[in-house]
Amino acid sequence: MNKWKKLGLAAGMGTAAFTTAHIINQCIFQAAVSDKITENKSILKYKWRLGNVAYTVCGKGSPLLLIHDLKPESSSYEWKRVVKALAKKHTVYTIDLLGCGYSDKPNITYTAYMYTQLLNDFIVNVIARRVSVAATGQSAPLTIMAAYNNPYLFDKIVLVSPEGIRHAMINPGKHSNIRKMLLNTPVLGTMLYNIFVNRHEINRKFTNELFAYQNMIPRETCKAYHETAHLGGASAKYLFASTQCHYTTASISRAVSQLDNCIYIVSGDKNTDMRAVIKEYTDLNPAIETYLIPNAKVLPQIEQPEEFVNTLNIYINQI
Repeated sequence: MNKWKKLGLAAGMGTAAFTTAHIINQCIFQAAVSDKITENKSILKYKWRLGNVAYTVCGKGSPLLLIHDLKPESSSYEWKRVVKALAKKHTVYTIDLLGCGYSDKPNITYTAYMYTQLLNDFIVNVIARRVSVAATGQSAPLTIMAAYNNPYLFDKIVLVSPEGIRHAMINPGKHSNIRKMLLNTPVLGTMLYNIFVNRHEINRKFTNELFAYQNMIPRETCKAYHETAHLGGASAKYLFASTQCHYTTASISRAVSQLDNCIYIVSGDKNTDMRAVIKEYTDLNPAIETYLIPNAKVLPQIEQPEEFVNTLNIYINQI
């Protein structure tokens, strides 16, 4: 076989592998969203400058904005078990951050600065009054920065299992741009995304990291998170690329120490890592109040929804 035939064979094999990977990726995305577990007919859209942002609003009373964790599998579904109860005393807004859930997922670099702008614009243009906020995980530093930049927009701030201050300030490394380009590539990047954000991995996180007790995980929750991670097709990978390369991080030490807003930290008593995180926050701002909900871990709003609602109402209604 001469070299031209060898090159032709190699090219043919490469094309076949590329096509097969593309078909597999498409099948994974189609199968992941087929059950429509997270479908919500009450979703509204806020037309923001970088894309449409999905949100819901229900209830009557003082405004309360619920912000989910900043992960590709996260969305406003995170608050499903507490929204109705909270809506008895509050006008409850849930938001799918850009790149998540039913919001647009543009091919951009997602940054902390972008999200602080989004939160402030959403409050000004949609809620249109001062609002109390509950934010989970990696969205907690974004909320702190948004409040620091525009404190008059925020009332009480509740951080649910917030990301640690030291971890939140990790900057992109010297190879981050190359990693991000790789994760954003059309077929290989999509394949890597499906490998890292698969149903088995999501189940593992809930079982080993997020919940205190395996039998407390609602049956459809893992399926819903897997579905959310695949809404919008391959565009779902763009936020993943930015978070993995630390483009969404923020230094919040000064903000935490200087904010005059009432700040509360809520997590589960089985979340052993949270004690060190709480110390980071309270060392900077001793006025921060904390509460660990019994028999819960990282997501008490899902694992112990009644106790979470009671705790949130107590904090938000404090004078």
